[in-house]
Amino acid sequence: MTATIDQITAPRRGLVAALRHSIPRNEFFAGLYVLGLANGLVARGFSTAHYDNWAGVLLSLDVNVIVLFACFAGLSAIFSDDGEQIRPTDLAVAAVFLMFTVLPIFALSWVAVTGLSLYILLFANGSAARKRGAVILLALTVPMLWSRLLFQLFAKIILDIDAWLVASLMGTDRVGNMVSFADASGYMVVLPACSSLTNMSLAFLCWVSITQWAEHRWSAWDILWSLLVCISVIAVNVTRISLMGLSHRHYDMIHGDLGDMVANFIMLTLMIGFSVLGVRRELFPRA
Repeated sequence: MTATIDQITAPRRGLVAALRHSIPRNEFFAGLYVLGLANGLVARGFSTAHYDNWAGVLLSLDVNVIVLFACFAGLSAIFSDDGEQIRPTDLAVAAVFLMFTVLPIFALSWVAVTGLSLYILLFANGSAARKRGAVILLALTVPMLWSRLLFQLFAKIILDIDAWLVASLMGTDRVGNMVSFADASGYMVVLPACSSLTNMSLAFLCWVSITQWAEHRWSAWDILWSLLVCISVIAVNVTRISLMGLSHRHYDMIHGDLGDMVANFIMLTLMIGFSVLGVRRELFPRA
């Protein structure tokens, strides 16, 4: 018995056609994003987890309010119903996406999310809501992956800049990323965990998430508001390190869980506050 090529490939074509007509295009993209985000966040959490207690497990997930809001805002925009059908190129992109997310390696998942977002923005941008969601989720990859890679490449320069800002504010000596205590009792080291780069990448994500979620129209004033968002977190971080540098007693008092919590709360308030002020017309329209 023989069969033609069309007969052999017919079931495969039928399966592809059924998939293309089974779910809308936006929901298809949203499903891919859910897989990539879940793998990226959970795998990263397990890779950095400290299992001393349940609190340590939860804190080690390294997920904050801004990241969670970005996930919600991005996915909610992508999930909007547009009635558009899945296209063959979407399936090809999905196959590559799944290759990057099949392994519990969070970095590859964020690379996949980056690629999917760029594909939507460049080749599947027919839906305004889908574009907004892709922009938010692309911005999410900055603090989750790309800023970390940037730090690994330029760690010395970045830490030296932080140390220079602290030393300039305190008026003390600096050697590389080491800053002299104000009471001349020694030096403190500006470590990677204290770098302003991480906070800047989160500030960028906060600004993009809120503006896109509010469907904000870009204007020249946005440059000012986005700068205020980023500069505010740098100012808080540098001020905190400077207060730590007053003496060993101040260092022990501020460099701890309570000090981190207070500083993070202030930075979060400023990031959200300046972002909301920048889109106040969309969020609080006049009656």
